[in-house]
Amino acid sequence: MAGHGDLSRANKAKKDEFYTQLADIETELKHYKKHFQNKTVLCNCDDPYESNFFKYFAMNFNYLGLKKLIATCYRGSPVMGEQFSLFTSEKEPRRAPYKIEITEVTDCDGDGAVNLADVEVLLRSQKNVLTLLDGDGDFRSEECVAILQQADIVVTNPPFSLFREYVAQLMEYNKQFLIIGNVNAITYKEIFPLIKENKLWLGYSIHSGDREFRVPDDYPLTAAGSRIDESGHKYIRVKGVRWYTNMDYVERHTDLDLWKSYSPGEYPKYDNYDAINVDVTAEIPEDYFGYMGVPITFIDKYNPKQFEIVRFRKGNDGRDLCINGKYPYFRIIIRRRQGGN
Repeated sequence: MAGHGDLSRANKAKKDEFYTQLADIETELKHYKKHFQNKTVLCNCDDPYESNFFKYFAMNFNYLGLKKLIATCYRGSPVMGEQFSLFTSEKEPRRAPYKIEITEVTDCDGDGAVNLADVEVLLRSQKNVLTLLDGDGDFRSEECVAILQQADIVVTNPPFSLFREYVAQLMEYNKQFLIIGNVNAITYKEIFPLIKENKLWLGYSIHSGDREFRVPDDYPLTAAGSRIDESGHKYIRVKGVRWYTNMDYVERHTDLDLWKSYSPGEYPKYDNYDAINVDVTAEIPEDYFGYMGVPITFIDKYNPKQFEIVRFRKGNDGRDLCINGKYPYFRIIIRRRQGGN
């Protein structure tokens, strides 16, 4: 089973191609339907002929009431153009970066629903526009930034090694988004302030365990839980992934149930900050209203109306939070809001 080490190795090797499964996309996206009516959705790290994000929005185009769906891929994508022949002429570059725009989706096979078979017909249809990109399709290119500016909402799985840059761009252009990243991104100096300021939060459906991702054919399968399917595609299971978003959903405002009583012996204070240490989010005491240091996974349960995020990791001396001279504590300092449960 793959863990944080696999994501770290992927970052170092720039093996950022982790392809999200359709079932995981469906499970998360059902909580955001109200956000998509008459909106333009961009999947800008996605070969539409392979991406499950593109397939999801194509199949649900009418259900969500989308105005337009745009997908772009970049030149280095290992799976770009594998599934279908994109061009009628063999002289044209089959692995060139391109974009596709969809403004209409129909039930092509007449079975009463839009499904994957309809998506394949859709991709070949002249009713929708496929064009080659001038550049390499990188989301940071001037060409792709211009495409980004046309979109209302961005939904994709961006490169793990470029997560900071990717989020910074979304914030710069004031886009709504739903993207996948490593849970450790919470600790990034570029990301944590956005969470603290309630400009970014975690999505609904992934809070623990692991998820399966497809990886490129040249990706080494060294971890337990990896597999190769009947078509020869490789998959690994990855721990510590999360959805990151700035689109609100009802469940985000559910209070965390508190049940445990405060005991000084069970909740020691830090040497360098006036706060108690809480090792497990579920054990936040119900009768304590001072500062508390909690694990970063607290963000999975964070209700901004119930708690305030104060700071991350550091004490008053600028060093990591410590107890009895020991510094093993990567904690988020929080406190209860007045009137919160």
